[in-house]
Amino acid sequence: MRRVLEQWIPVCGLLAALPVAAALAQSGDPDRGARVFTQQCAACHSVEPRRHLTGPSLEGVWHRKAGTAPGFVRYSDALRRVDIAWNEKTLDDWLRDPAGLVPGNQMTFQGIPDETARRDLIAYLKATSTGEPHAGARARGGPANLKQAPAANQVRTISYCPDAYRVVTGDGTTHLFWEFNLRLKTDSSPAGPARGTPVLTGSGMMGDRASIVFATPDEITGSIRRECPK
Repeated sequence: MRRVLEQWIPVCGLLAALPVAAALAQSGDPDRGARVFTQQCAACHSVEPRRHLTGPSLEGVWHRKAGTAPGFVRYSDALRRVDIAWNEKTLDDWLRDPAGLVPGNQMTFQGIPDETARRDLIAYLKATSTGEPHAGARARGGPANLKQAPAANQVRTISYCPDAYRVVTGDGTTHLFWEFNLRLKTDSSPAGPARGTPVLTGSGMMGDRASIVFATPDEITGSIRRECPK
C-alpha cells in the first residue's frame, strides 16, 4: 500500500499541474504579438486613439462591440449589425476566418491560420487596450507623420502636360510621372500633411509610381497647373 501511495502522490502532483500548464499554453506573448501586428495588421490599422487608416484604430478594442470604434465611419453593414464584443474567443474566430465569423464584411484580410500567432496577436491587442506594459508597446501602425516630411518629399509645384505630371519638390528636384502612375490622395488625420504642403511618397517595386498626399480634397485641383515645358 505504501508503495502504491508513493507512486500516486507524484501522479496527483502532475494532474494538479495540468490546468496551470494548459492555461499557460493558451496565453499568448504580447511582445511576439507586436511583431505579428507589424507584419499582418499595421498596413491597415493603428493602435493609437482615433488614428484610423484603411481600417479602424484597434486601440481600446478589448470588450468593445464590433463596428463601434469612435470616429470610424467606413464599417460594412455586416459589422454594424453583428452583435458581438471582442474578446479572446471572438478575436480568435475573427483572426482565423473573418468571413466565417461575419459573412458579408468588406475586409480583404484572409485570416491567420497559425494558432500561436493568433494567440500572440490577441495578447498584444489586449495589452494595448488595457495599458499593460510590454516590450512591444512601441509597435504602431500606418504611415509616418507627413507633417515631418523632409524637403525632398514636400511638393512645391505640380504641372500637367498631356499624359504626364511634373512634380517639383522642396529640394529643387523635378520628378516626372506618367499620369496613370501618380495617385492623388488626402489624409486629414493628425499624421497627415500640413495644409498647403502636400507630400510626395514613393510606391511600386520599380520606383516609377508615387502618391501625392494632400491635407484636404479642395487643395488638389488648385495645386495643379496645366503647363507644358517650353
